[in-house]
Amino acid sequence: MSDFLSILRTKLQARIDERNAAKAELDAILNTPSTEGRDLNDAEAQAFAAAKTKVTDIDADIDGIKARVADLEQIEARQHEAAAKHTGVGRVISEARTYSRDAERRDGVSFLADVASSFGKGFVPGAAERMSQHMTEERVERGNAALEARAAGSSAFAGLVVPAYLTDLVAPAVAAMRPTANICRKWELPATGMTVNISRVTTATSAALQTENSAASETNIDDTLLSPAVLTAAGQQTLSLQAIQRGIGTEAVVVQDLVRRVHTNLNSTLINQATNGLDAIAGISVTYTDATPTSAELYPKLFDLIQQVQSAVYMGVSHFVMHPRRWNWMASQVGTSWPFLQVNGAGPQTAGSFNGSGAYNTTADGVTIAGTLAGVPVILDASIATNLGASTNEDRIYGVTADEAHLWEDPNAPIFIRAEQPAAASLGVLFVVYSYFAYTFGRYPSAMGKISGTGLATPSF
Repeated sequence: MSDFLSILRTKLQARIDERNAAKAELDAILNTPSTEGRDLNDAEAQAFAAAKTKVTDIDADIDGIKARVADLEQIEARQHEAAAKHTGVGRVISEARTYSRDAERRDGVSFLADVASSFGKGFVPGAAERMSQHMTEERVERGNAALEARAAGSSAFAGLVVPAYLTDLVAPAVAAMRPTANICRKWELPATGMTVNISRVTTATSAALQTENSAASETNIDDTLLSPAVLTAAGQQTLSLQAIQRGIGTEAVVVQDLVRRVHTNLNSTLINQATNGLDAIAGISVTYTDATPTSAELYPKLFDLIQQVQSAVYMGVSHFVMHPRRWNWMASQVGTSWPFLQVNGAGPQTAGSFNGSGAYNTTADGVTIAGTLAGVPVILDASIATNLGASTNEDRIYGVTADEAHLWEDPNAPIFIRAEQPAAASLGVLFVVYSYFAYTFGRYPSAMGKISGTGLATPSF
């Protein structure tokens, strides 16, 4: 059964590649009329219909293959559970995971040593069987038949899900991680395709007072297609066979660090990507120019940003996102005045609240609030650039409406690992950790704002 499953998965990936090519052809047909702001001509309409039929046919084939794969996986999983989870008469015991910290300590079982062995780097007894069993466990636990298809790539080897215990070790190298990504509105990344297509209404309907016996107000709604690209955050490291087989915990530390870099890269992309990042897309811009800035002088700018967002899109700013240096500089200020109105979350004669120096978010799935400012929760993010402005020493303060910050990731955010052999002669194994994601702040750009200017230059304490 395992051999037939492998054949089906290979066929599935081939059809997915065909579907991606057909979708690219469809997008290319639409590109010219979209750019020119017109409808399809006869030739384009005919080509569009043919390409759409091709995509539809491939989708139907993909669905059929996925269904067969899912059926076989369920049969295989039930067979495994029947063989491994029952002992004695009617007694069920909990099955231990193939790869775990306990298994590594007790039996010397190493995930990366098995990966290396599976790709021709030293023989480890039972490695191939353990790798196959590990992926079966992941499919059963995640309940995601598309897991294998998403893990597949252009080379001969499928991606393998990194065991959870390898990503949670003591004393990791420092990384900014993903504070901003964690406040985004989460969506499940589609199983196929290299773009995520959503509609953005550009012309709204209308309503007006109706005069008796006259027509009601009518404005034809119109929209444009917003298509965020599916991106890949990835990192790689070549390890020697000696480090894998004779080191103690070496490979686990390396993988855990790579995973942290992948999360950090994803988060930094959301903020700093030149065309689609938060800094580029933010539709509201407030300038704070000041050669001798103070928190009291910066304070009104926060409300200016809030009111501009509310006036433009009728939404409220859910979070301020700022660099740790900016937040702690603001907290360090001592003033003699206080807000005219009492702000929720702030005590008397204060502009906000400070939750302590341990408020930076370092987890992959949590949101840590550093405090409140102008009644708005504050998120700290060290991925914010500090070399902006004419003097290349400024940071930014972002006002984010989290409901309009969209982030698509794989279900349960799986992290995949691949093993390649670029250094066979020197007994080296290249490990690549990667994750797919897509994002957009572009549905309502004016739901995002930023404060910039000389008043946000390197602070003095």
